[in-house]
Amino acid sequence: MSKEKKIILKEAEITNNCPECFNQELMLTFYQKHTFGTFFHVTTNEVTHEIKCKKCQSIIYPVSWTPDIERVFDYYNKLVTPERSSIRFTTLFFVVLIVAIGIVAATIYLYLEGLI
Repeated sequence: MSKEKKIILKEAEITNNCPECFNQELMLTFYQKHTFGTFFHVTTNEVTHEIKCKKCQSIIYPVSWTPDIERVFDYYNKLVTPERSSIRFTTLFFVVLIVAIGIVAATIYLYLEGLI
């Protein structure tokens, strides 16, 4: 079973007004999705974002964004550079691969020698 995890790419404190409580402390966070399995680690190119008020702890969805928040979001969205999407195999994958190749090679050798 693989686990999905969002890794923080960039965090920025913005001083726009919160639409809920009108406080000027908002946190803009960009995440990149990573998948961890027993045999592999996948970095996807999927980037998500979240704007959260520090005072009322409410998440501000794009429906309630003001034009100022949209401008700041567009600016920081251009600054975010996600990691390249890639697949990295774990040590367990290589151990299982080497054991499987060894078993196949031993079976072929025994078959050619007439012992099977």
